[in-house]
Amino acid sequence: MSRWTRTADPAADAGWKNAPPRKGFFTDSSICIGCKACEVACKEWNGIPEDGLEMLGMSYDNTGSLGASTWRHVAFIEQPRRAVAASGLTPLPVVAARPGENRSFDGAETGIRWLMSSDVCKHCTNAACLDVCPTGSLMRTEFGTVVVQDDICNGCGYCIPACPFGVIDRRQGPPGTRNVGIAQKCTLCYDRLGDGMTPACAQACPTQSIQYGDLDELRVRAQHRVDALHAAGVADAQLYGADPNDGIGGAGAFFLLLDEPEVYGLPPDPVVTTRDLPAMWRTAAIAGATLLAGAAVAFVRARS
Repeated sequence: MSRWTRTADPAADAGWKNAPPRKGFFTDSSICIGCKACEVACKEWNGIPEDGLEMLGMSYDNTGSLGASTWRHVAFIEQPRRAVAASGLTPLPVVAARPGENRSFDGAETGIRWLMSSDVCKHCTNAACLDVCPTGSLMRTEFGTVVVQDDICNGCGYCIPACPFGVIDRRQGPPGTRNVGIAQKCTLCYDRLGDGMTPACAQACPTQSIQYGDLDELRVRAQHRVDALHAAGVADAQLYGADPNDGIGGAGAFFLLLDEPEVYGLPPDPVVTTRDLPAMWRTAAIAGATLLAGAAVAFVRARS
């Protein structure tokens, strides 16, 4: 089997025998209320240190982005645009720009639409972070997820630029902070999965915006949800990361979005960054062989 063959069973490709069905997340941003319970639950269960409570000037978000000490990040995205079901935009939640100052546009009131979505590591089928890790610290689990083994990671940082989503990073902090200098990211609560438990973020989500389960089942459930939203007039609803034929072979954590991926800070067409490495090495090998052959010919001619 080719290294880049699209597959729905990366655990088997990693050598796991009799692995359970692949597990994953389906995050439905259409029912996310931005409560950040998932962020808190993730930190509490995984012992992740506090990483800043500064006011960033980005709505009510004081986290900013995913990182070594933020494995779940709830984005608050404010859109100063009208929110009318007939236009394909979900009608809730919406707040007025200012009381009494809404203006009419094609018969609809303008205001601010809040898009909220809980972002997380995508646990890619074709994971570049795995490919570039020189110590084997990053591993594929029997559930098809990708985790970092803290006791093996040497903090080289190769995985950081390899991730097309900017998920993984080295932890920073004062002396005594756990795992400082080590690459960290979501493990999909690997320790909980082994005991048949639901990941902490999904367990804490009050609206079931974060859904955990068998990946194939989640994809079917997600498509039904998109169909229902389209029938309700929310034409912009779309799935992100659910296609096993995309540039990362499909994500183990995928999303229902209410606008284009770029609005949420997601790459519109992610590609595993190590995809072209085999071809590059072949080209380099051919070039090297050509140079050696040329040098040998020149040497023979010089001797003769």
